[in-house]
This record gives sequence, C-alpha cells and structure tokens, in this order.
Amino acid sequence: MTEVPSIAPAHNFIRQIVMDDMNSGKHPMIRTRFPPEPNGYLHIGHAKSICLNFGLAAEFDGQCTLRFDDTNPSKEDIEYVEAIQADVRWLGFDWTELRHASDYFETFYLCAQKLIGDGHAYVCDLNADEVRSYRGTLTEAGRNSPHRERGIAENLDLFARMRAGEFADGARTLRAKIDMGSGNINLRDPAIYRIRKISHQNTGDAWCIYPMYDYAHGLSDAIEGITHSLCTLEFEDHRPLYDWYLAQIDLGNHAELVAPVLKSGLTAPVSTPRQIEFSRLNFDFTVMSKRKLLALVNDGLISGWNDPRMPTLTGIRRRGYPAAAIREMARRVGVTKQESVIEFSVLENCVRDDLDASAERRMAVIDPVKLVITNLVPGHEEFLSASNHPKDETRGQRKVPFAREIWIEREDFMEVPSKGFHRLVPGGEVRLRFVGIIKCVDVIKHEDGSIKELHGTLDLESRSGMPGADRKIKGTIHWVSALHAIAAEVRLYDRLFTVANPDDESDGKTYRDYLNPDSVRVVSAQLEPSLAAVEAEQRFQFERLGYFVADRLDHRPDKPVFNRVCTLRDSKK
Repeated sequence: MTEVPSIAPAHNFIRQIVMDDMNSGKHPMIRTRFPPEPNGYLHIGHAKSICLNFGLAAEFDGQCTLRFDDTNPSKEDIEYVEAIQADVRWLGFDWTELRHASDYFETFYLCAQKLIGDGHAYVCDLNADEVRSYRGTLTEAGRNSPHRERGIAENLDLFARMRAGEFADGARTLRAKIDMGSGNINLRDPAIYRIRKISHQNTGDAWCIYPMYDYAHGLSDAIEGITHSLCTLEFEDHRPLYDWYLAQIDLGNHAELVAPVLKSGLTAPVSTPRQIEFSRLNFDFTVMSKRKLLALVNDGLISGWNDPRMPTLTGIRRRGYPAAAIREMARRVGVTKQESVIEFSVLENCVRDDLDASAERRMAVIDPVKLVITNLVPGHEEFLSASNHPKDETRGQRKVPFAREIWIEREDFMEVPSKGFHRLVPGGEVRLRFVGIIKCVDVIKHEDGSIKELHGTLDLESRSGMPGADRKIKGTIHWVSALHAIAAEVRLYDRLFTVANPDDESDGKTYRDYLNPDSVRVVSAQLEPSLAAVEAEQRFQFERLGYFVADRLDHRPDKPVFNRVCTLRDSKK
C-alpha cells in the first residue's frame, strides 16, 4: 500500500473496535474501503470518511480499497470517477486496489439467481407507485405483492428475460422476500434489481438491469474481503438488510458465485464484513446535498464544481486550503455517533494554523492609493532585506525594492480619523514596514473630491541603524514600491450563504434565497515583484491582509491571479 500521511491516532469507538478485533486475532489484516458513488464531486463532508478509512488501514498495516459504487448509471459519469481519484490523492491518500461495483455485476446476477432458487426473491410486476402503496407506513404493516408467491421456475425465467432486455424500463423488478410486516421498512421486500436500458460508464451496454445499492454494497464488501464497513448514520436502519443479504447468499461457502470476479485479480479472501456507523460531517453556512450543489452548477449560480466558494474538495483546493489542514480538521472533529453541526471556523482555524507555519510572507496592496515621499529624490531606489518567514529563519530573506513613490492601502489613511485610528492621517505619523516613520503632509484630490495621491516625508533619522530607529510610534502599515510593483487580479472570497443553516425551509425560503451576493469581490492589486514568478497553488501570507494562493487554473506569470484563502483572524467572531 502506498505510504499515507502521518495522522496522529485519535481515540474513538471505531478505532477501539478495530484494536479489539486485531488483538483477539479475529482478522489477520484490517481491510477498509472508501465507496463513493460517481454521481458528483466529493465535498468536505467526505473528507472525514476518507481520513477514517485510509487512516485506520494505515495505522494497523492494513489495506484500503477505493471502490466506485456505480449501480445507478443514469446519474453517473466518467468525469466524476476521474475527479474522485484526483481528490483522494490530493488529500494525501492512495488505495491498495481500485474497484467498481460494476466489476461484480455477473456475481451479483448469480447471487440473485441463488436467492430466487432458495425462495428468497421473486419477480414483481407492480409499478413504483403500487410498490409504495403496498409498502405501508411506519405505523401500518405492508401488504404482500400479488406476485410474491410465483414459483421458482417462473421467477428464474422472468429474471433471465429481464436481463435479456425483453421488458420495458420499470415494467418489472426483482424483490427480496423478507417480511412485509417488519417494523423496519427497509425489510419490506426491498427491490434487488430494476430495469434501466441505459449505457453504463464502466460496462457500456452489456447490462440493462442494475442492482440496487443496498444489495450491491454488502456483496461488494464481502467480495473484496472488507473487514470493517464504515458508513454514516443514515445507513444504520439498512444494516439488518445488509446482514440479511450476506447471510442468505453466504459467499464464503459458495465459491462458484465469486468465480467470475477472480480473473480480475482480487487477492483478499471473501469476508463477512461488519458494518459500523458514525456521524457524518456537517458544517454551518454551507449545503452538502449533491442535488443542491449540482443545481448551483447547472443554474450558473457559481462558476463550476471547482468554484472556490463550493464545499467540494476541488473547490476548497482551488480556494487554497492545504490538504494537511483538511486532515487535521478531521482529526480534531473526531468520530462519534452524535450528529452535530460543526462551525466552519473550525476548518478555517486548521487552515490558519497550517499556513501560519508554512506560508512565506509577502507584501501586497489590494486597494491601492499612491503615497509620494517628497523628501526623497526622484528616481530614488533601494533594496531592503526582509525575512521570508519570521518564525523560520531557514526560509532565508528576500530583497524588497523601495522607491520614492509607493502604494499603501486606502483604508490605512483617514482624512477625518475615527477614535482609536492609529494609521496615517493628515499631519500624523506612522511606521512604514522595514523603512521608518512617515508623516503625511498633503492630500491631493481629484475634482470630484476623491483622493488622487498622498504626499509625505520620511524621517531619515528613524531608518534602520539611525539614532531614531527605535522611536515609539503607534501603528505600522505595509506598502509596495510603485516603481517595481506588479499588477494582479485578487479574488476576495467569503461564505457562499448568509445564514448558518441554508437548508432550513421552515419559513418558505430555500437555500437559493440565502446566497451571499458578496461571496466574491474581484480587485486590482499591487504586489511586491517577488510574487511575479510563483507557480500555481503556491500560498503566501500577504502581511496584514490574510493568506492567499496563486489560482491553480487562471494564474499565469504574465497575468497573476490570487485567491484569498482566509483572513488572518476569524472576522466572523
């Protein structure tokens, strides 16, 4: 198995189960799997499952399979298959084997024939609405289908004709014969196969009947030798059905059923996996529903699945979130059975902690106004030494150009200062980072009254090495040399929704009503020239402004584009 990132083990009930199983000798090797359906892009909620499954396998020297549960071809696409693989690898993991549920379609079919032959399945002619009507409710038992007592021979014949394409879509289903009076509705004769005459992204047109997820999922786990099948809590009520299929089919004692998949190179022995449920990862100020995310994309409300405002892994990667911060977030959140909503600030703080240690510092001005230092001669130019990282001397230093004309942040000047404002004001002083103390002596305006430029003087005695270098002054601002600066597009991202729970429709509104109109603002910024040659996805702290990343798609040396990853502090608090 490919080496995975080091993840400090977080004690949780699933890890304890695995430890107990290993210590008792129940399993010679731990095998887990991450089984996404390729019907959309992975989102931040999936990160918890990825880290849990791959992390446990790594900790106990086991194996983890990436399996695509591709049993619903009407919603699946090869685009999603490729994107999921890229996202898992970006997150820092690799799989022992890459599998598809569709690799086992022939075995699934043989298993269904066995269920029919054992009297545990039948072909039903009820349509979808009729099936719902017969199923009953939480307080009312269901009714048997009029086709439930068909003979085995007739069922086998009809099932074979379903596979041959003789019947129309939805005309018939194969259903398990369990208990229409069960208190668990999932056990009321669930569908095993349905007719869908549609091409499949992996098997093409080889099949026109497709297995249901509940049926295929447990069999896939058993075929692959999975020991611990880790699912989110919504599958807890499905566990009795998961176990029922495994018990009735009994793959371990029917090698002939697995024979069709042995040629694909499976090496793990057939297992009887144990399904264990844990709470899913939910964040405030976002939606996780693939249906809603797809609607945002299809309706043009965001630019695509990789829009930096999206909670998809490809989106947050483009936003600039480090993979290590996602893994740390999963570790901090932990694994429990208690459903909860995590504050998005938990993730952002993990990002800040990572970037504070890893991101080099640079100066940039995102809302520039020019400041002319009048007591320096025209053409003045010098280069100052600046640390790349104040907490890591091994990062070395860089040369920062300084000239007579500089850019400063517009918000660092206030003509009529408010109480507590300690930056530049008319007649006031402020320290220029790395330079010395500057005094504002004039404000030049356009005809409409807006500020054209500022004029100031530099206290030469306050420069490094001079007697007044330690003179105390309130406020320090950053700057960029106007003579040397490079222009760049900077995208300032904020939360996509304005409320903590955009899924709440109790007042008649939908998540669309809560879209934040200010979730992105694009500005023309001025950057220090050392940022001209950076590569896409390089991250920096723009001093006093936040953490920024060179956009992985649009950034070019001749046209720099940076995204704000996050602010230096949680501005929402």
